[in-house]
Amino acid sequence: SFMIETPYAKERMSAKENLEKQRLQKGIPDRKRIDEVLKIVNLENTGKKSVRNFSLGMRQRLGLANALLGKPEFMVLDEPINGLDPEGIVEIRELFRKLNKDENITLVISSHILSELSLLCTDYVFINHGRIKGTFTEEELKAACSEYIQINTDNNEKASSLLIERCHIEKMDVIKDSGIRTYEKLDEIKDISEMLYENGVIPVEIAKNAVSLEDYYMKMVSEV
Repeated sequence: SFMIETPYAKERMSAKENLEKQRLQKGIPDRKRIDEVLKIVNLENTGKKSVRNFSLGMRQRLGLANALLGKPEFMVLDEPINGLDPEGIVEIRELFRKLNKDENITLVISSHILSELSLLCTDYVFINHGRIKGTFTEEELKAACSEYIQINTDNNEKASSLLIERCHIEKMDVIKDSGIRTYEKLDEIKDISEMLYENGVIPVEIAKNAVSLEDYYMKMVSEV
């Protein structure tokens, strides 16, 4: 089954009435399924409350309940957290985990909110202008979005040479207007700073950071 970004529902109907309408249209014989899916998405206590009085998070959960009516094994979700407040995002994220673990449903989520996907997904496909730019498991992506030391000095060219010669750092990027990123010796910030200073290079900035999923994606799609 699938759920579009803005699920449709009759505004003046309750959650249960909307699902009964959908059940009949889909030819699902089991009326008990409505109560089952309402419980799964935590809408079982909404009673006669009309959808027009639902929060955006409740509307999204009702859309998921509709998609669950037919007991799917595979669901496609388009921007399911778009427009939600932080509390609503957490609710939907936990619901996705529940659907995957307890209902044994495979979820395919299409979204541009990469930071949220990084908290949830197990496999990733990056698409740009209709072309697949890369596929990763959760472990592979975590390795790619690694921690690094951000270094900026009064002489980055000399600093990069010193890092190679004195600290034997091989995994390093020199980024124009952004300084140096080293992916080794992450626990030796104090020693690196002292080494640079002792060799006539003044550290302006030196701190441990991490590559965000957004940064990694932007770097990937910018590559020819």
